[in-house]
Amino acid sequence: MTKLSDTQTIILSRAAQTEDRIALPLPESLRGGAATKVVGAMLAKGFLEEVDANMRKGEPVWRETGDGHGVTLVATAAGLAAIDIEPEDVNTAPAGATDAPTEEPAPDAPTGPEAAPKTRTPREGTKQATLIAMLRAPDGATIEEIMAATNWQPHYADARIMPM
Repeated sequence: MTKLSDTQTIILSRAAQTEDRIALPLPESLRGGAATKVVGAMLAKGFLEEVDANMRKGEPVWRETGDGHGVTLVATAAGLAAIDIEPEDVNTAPAGATDAPTEEPAPDAPTGPEAAPKTRTPREGTKQATLIAMLRAPDGATIEEIMAATNWQPHYADARIMPM
């Protein structure tokens, strides 16, 4: 299973929700050099690819090529697989893409019985384990109950439970 940062997961999840798998716009908190670094890493891993942007269709531009054209970022089959989405679950022909996805798995994609992801369980006695147990209870949990059990302040509890 590929380890992704929260930002990479957000970028790929947004792209998976669009018909043409375009990964733009990037999260507002990701700008300048940080955006270049994150996108560069995702391009290197094959999670994103640069394709010609269809300016007439209003596709967002990642970077300009200098000749009045631009390129956009599109999630690849490997990128979708990294967030556990089968390429068949979304349209497989993004606008401007030159190569259609093939039926072959990505070269680094695991195959066979070892491909099943491991079930993650939080360590016992942690605040995360406490929170998960409280939220899984039949009646759930209130913010006040969570604050009392975890010793969190109201603003922190809200942010941890309902991230923006």
